[in-house]
Amino acid sequence: MTTFPPETIFLGKNLKISRVLTGLWQVADMEKDGKTLDPEIAADHLQAYADDGFTTFDMADHYGSSEIIAGRLMARYPTDRTRPLAFTKWCPEPGPMTAAVVRAGIRERLTRLGVEKLDLLQFHWWSFDHPGWLDALHELAELKQQGLIGDIGVTNFDAAHVNLALADGVPIISNQVSFSLIDRRATGSLAKLCANTGVQLLAYGTLSGGFLSQKWLGKPEPVQIPDWSGMKYKRFIDASGGWTAYQNILQTAAEIAAKHNASLSNVATRWVLEQKCVAGVIIGARIGENQHRADNVRQFGFSLDAEDHNLLNEVFSNCLQIPGDCGDEYRKPPFLTASGDLSDHLTSLQQVFVAEDAPGQKGRKRVLSGSEWEDIAGYCRAHRVGDRIFVSGTTATAGLNRVVAPGDAGAQTTFILDKIAGAILALGGTMENIVRTRIYLVDENDTMAVSTSHGRYFTDIKPANTLLVVQKLIGDFKVEIEAEAIVD
Repeated sequence: MTTFPPETIFLGKNLKISRVLTGLWQVADMEKDGKTLDPEIAADHLQAYADDGFTTFDMADHYGSSEIIAGRLMARYPTDRTRPLAFTKWCPEPGPMTAAVVRAGIRERLTRLGVEKLDLLQFHWWSFDHPGWLDALHELAELKQQGLIGDIGVTNFDAAHVNLALADGVPIISNQVSFSLIDRRATGSLAKLCANTGVQLLAYGTLSGGFLSQKWLGKPEPVQIPDWSGMKYKRFIDASGGWTAYQNILQTAAEIAAKHNASLSNVATRWVLEQKCVAGVIIGARIGENQHRADNVRQFGFSLDAEDHNLLNEVFSNCLQIPGDCGDEYRKPPFLTASGDLSDHLTSLQQVFVAEDAPGQKGRKRVLSGSEWEDIAGYCRAHRVGDRIFVSGTTATAGLNRVVAPGDAGAQTTFILDKIAGAILALGGTMENIVRTRIYLVDENDTMAVSTSHGRYFTDIKPANTLLVVQKLIGDFKVEIEAEAIVD
């Protein structure tokens, strides 16, 4: 049935993938009433995709029975060398990421898929205030060495935290993020980082839950949306300038589609595929209902020319950019998820620091990090007095004494500011309450990297700030930061 074979590309060094991956997130929506899909029948539908050259499937621990269905498909192939690829995600809630916790999460993925080694394990973390994410990635790297994981990716990570993980020695090959004609955040700092490091992007939301298709061209704004995916991407449309701006994108894409004898959805997908560092796009399938294999192959029969890109860039200039960096929609307002506002969820997650009463100081609170130096030198990580929070000089230290991202001041700054955020959160404040920061550097040449990392957190807040170059910091650290906050 295919006129043009699906394009393939190497993701990392070892994974030859279809550039259109089949996403199984809609399994969760199809099973939301409690009735699971028949795994063998569902695997038959996946078989049809594989037979047509769409040999790469994307799923997650929370996509209903998607891993089990994919496992039934994998079992039909005699060897790992001939079977399709199954990429899955592990999305634990923040907490201590011990070797036992991580191994249990991966063992569950292996069992559900019925394989001895995961092709690509993609890791998601809800809140970087809790540093367990970096511990988890190091444990995943250990499991990779043991042969339980082929390659490691992340999902919904911003550029700063991908960089931090790489600088700390984690072998990440991919980052799965939202990327479309509506959501173009990945063309910014993340694309630059990928160009410099070789990390590749897997793009989801490319068709924005079906909104980037002909059926919505010229249609009125919907009052109600019944499915989770639609609710999520309608929020993206609102954040990018609203229904009129979105319709302008559709109209331009439709004109380009007519020129190339393609569909509007083909143009939307092709634009993402042609972005630098994009290895593939993930297009969802409602198993047994909507299958788009015939339309998907058409995007491999044409390319967008300079005129097409100019037309799209012109319409983009009249839209708003989605706020923040990739993944921010899960961690800070505006929350652009199917569930909407995640504030309650995030505040209910386990925190790395726990506030306690300061002994002999009525009404005062403090947090301790567990560092041996807190007892030796007699200090705490942070102290709250009335409505003021004072955070001690903070370095990029994991656990008791491990230096994080040695030699990379920008990455260390990211880790430090997350640590400061965790301390302030435990004492009832937020980063928005910070009114002063002080930064100590050992190398003036790191000023731009550190300032850029600081700016990611404080571009809108703009606290008072002092930056000093000092002869040396204790330990192998490039930067140390202290902060003060006032909780209104």
